Amino acid sequence: MPNPQAAVLIVEDDAVLRQLLSTILIQLGFSVRTAEDGFAALAEMRGDIPDVILSDLYMPGMGGFEFLSVVRRRFPTVRAIAMSSAFSGADVPPGISADAYYEKATNLTTLLEIVKTMIRVERPAAFQESSTASPIWLTKAGLALSGEEYVVIACPQCLRTFPQIFGETAILTHETGCIHCSSEIHYAIVDTLDPTPLRAD
Repeated sequence: MPNPQAAVLIVEDDAVLRQLLSTILIQLGFSVRTAEDGFAALAEMRGDIPDVILSDLYMPGMGGFEFLSVVRRRFPTVRAIAMSSAFSGADVPPGISADAYYEKATNLTTLLEIVKTMIRVERPAAFQESSTASPIWLTKAGLALSGEEYVVIACPQCLRTFPQIFGETAILTHETGCIHCSSEIHYAIVDTLDPTPLRAD
């Protein structure tokens, strides 16, 4: 039985899945709160910081890519688990600011073990030090006059925006310099949806 004070924040836009995970974790002795997207989750965190966040990656509003990046920058000690069906395997996909990854539609017992592990262990100091390289996750803004796709980037340093044309659509981290203050910016593109539901085996 986990520490009854261990707090988990579930961030998931599917209401049925959100309730299912909440019920299971409460039965296991966790303190659980929920949010339907990244914006709602950040609002939840204003009053009380959770020990562990379990976040879907693809959600309307603020998705998990951007939400987890914000969490890593603002709350570097919070342990985070990303979940999706867009990536296979148990390794955290490149560029995603999470300590662990759960592939949806696989064994639910695996997810519960990941949550318990995150409660028991602390993040290595090296991971905390690398948090500044977390990318900003962006959606495509459209086509430039040249016909190439572009995104609009808000610089985390000077807060001014500028368009950026990119040539590769795969979910990989890109680098560019702010055209206003020359700060180095890491960003990645959210390109697909993730409709696959969670399956309990």
